[in-house]
Order: sequence, then C-alpha cells, then structure tokens
Amino acid sequence: MCSENCLYQCILDSAKKLSLELTNTQVDLLTRYIELLKKWNKAYNLTAIKDPKQMVYRHILDSLSIAPYIKSDNILDVGSGAGFPGIPLAILYPEKQVTTLDSNGKKTRFMVQVKIELCLQNLAVVHERVELYKPDQLFGEITSRAFSSLADMVQGTKHLLSQSGVYLAMKGLYPEKELWELTTQTKSELVRSIELTVPGSEGVRHLVIVRNK
Repeated sequence: MCSENCLYQCILDSAKKLSLELTNTQVDLLTRYIELLKKWNKAYNLTAIKDPKQMVYRHILDSLSIAPYIKSDNILDVGSGAGFPGIPLAILYPEKQVTTLDSNGKKTRFMVQVKIELCLQNLAVVHERVELYKPDQLFGEITSRAFSSLADMVQGTKHLLSQSGVYLAMKGLYPEKELWELTTQTKSELVRSIELTVPGSEGVRHLVIVRNK
C-alpha cells in the first residue's frame, strides 16, 4: 500500500508530466483528499477503486488533465460523485469559483467534509437534482465526467450555462454516436474533441468541448 509520502511524490511527479507545476500546498491538499477518499470509501463505497495510488491516476490526474482547457472563473461540475473533476480543479485554481453538484446524499456529504477539512473557500457543494437546481448566476463552463450522454448533458443543464459558456465533457473512447445524437437532437455545436494523455492510465480519454448555438 502506498504511504502518504508515496502519494505526495506520485502526485507531484505525475503532474509534471501534464506540464502542471503544483505548489507544495496544492500537492498536500490533493494527497489529503485521497486520504479522505480512502477513509470514507470503506463505509460509503464512493469509488470502486480501492488502491490509493490508482485513485491518484484514475481520479486526480484524470481530473487535472483538462486543466489547460479551463477558461472560466465560474465552473459547475455536474454529477460530481466524490468530487471529480471539480475538487481537484478547485485545488488547482483557488482563484476560480467551483460548484460541485450531485443528487446522491452520501457523496455530497463527503464533498462537504472535504471542503471543511481542506478549507476550500472557493468550493460550493450542492445536493440537488440537476434539473431542479437554480443558481444565483449562470456558469461559464459546465464539466462532467461519465455523467450522461452528450445530448442528455446539454438538454439537462442548458438552463445553467451562460450564453457564451461551453460544456467540457470528459469521455473515454471517441464518442462518435453521442456526437451524432448531439448535433441532430440539440441546438449545440461541437467546438473540438481532444484526446487526452493521462499519466498512469492505459485507457483512451477524450475531452469534448461543446457550445450552444
């Protein structure tokens, strides 16, 4: 089992492969996040991944792989689960406001505990169904990771996105069928699809960027 120092070094070294220069504070926060996830996972089954080092690769680094494409200062992460990609992005960008949203009570309770223990002032956690959520202001970017199909994501969250905002949808294999459904069923436009390289992960990853027409 990887020790806390081992996790710290793993995060630090792997982030450099993503061309991310993390501060010691950021690496420490991400390490403590994994430790909290490991602890809570025993009782709440927040993720099927049990090995903390694999949590680093498949959750933390996967989330941080979209960092170069984050442009807005007001980000919503829908279907956030245990906080991915929202919480790693909040740690990476303390100057940006990040809201994580999930309808699962045990997962939002965990995210609230992470917010408290890591003192993440720029993180808001919302326990709500996405179609019922009514924020005070619309978001510049909406992220998701395996939340739903692209068409369902757009249809379910379009009331939350600003007029100039974009969707950042994290996918595995290139979602050709989903993109066809998106362009034929919704008034949306594919901006670009980017293949992502995630250190320590053998699977294919894509980021799909979409905007409303």
